[in-house]
Amino acid sequence: MARIPYLNVEDLAEADRDLLKRPITLHRALVNSPGMARAFGGLGQYIRYGSALDPRLRELAIIQVGYLTRSPYEYSHHAKLGIEQFGVTPEDIEAITRETDHGDGGFPELETAVLKAAREMVTDLAVSDATFAILERSLRRDAMVDLIVTIGFYCGVVRVLASLQIDVEDDYAPYLERFPLPA
Repeated sequence: MARIPYLNVEDLAEADRDLLKRPITLHRALVNSPGMARAFGGLGQYIRYGSALDPRLRELAIIQVGYLTRSPYEYSHHAKLGIEQFGVTPEDIEAITRETDHGDGGFPELETAVLKAAREMVTDLAVSDATFAILERSLRRDAMVDLIVTIGFYCGVVRVLASLQIDVEDDYAPYLERFPLPA
């Protein structure tokens, strides 16, 4: 149960109703502060629709953050979105588990480096020189910046989700059964 109320469109001022065009529980909680919801959504929209980073790589990084931080909300949302919209396969999600737990997901070098960058930013707060060098060989500078900011943004998102105790919606819950998080 969330720590603050989930608001609905009718609870908002007319000028803020657009904030719930996608009425997921995270957005319904964030609109308790419409200005913050708008700012938060602006970066999220850029990451999803304007980024120079390949969408599949982006989703792999976000799923890695969700898995490593054991964030049911983030992990289930991006497993579903990744599979349905951005070219992530169920096998990719299972391989992220292997990559995280055993260091061998069987991904190509760039994807392995993207996942490692996400793990390093979660655990060490920064990407190592060795991982950065691998990424730098394969990504343009704009995509590099977008990757780092995306990982950083989702490191923050998982903390917001946990602190506000945002519930996973029924549409996303099956992904937690299909791809369980570690205990």
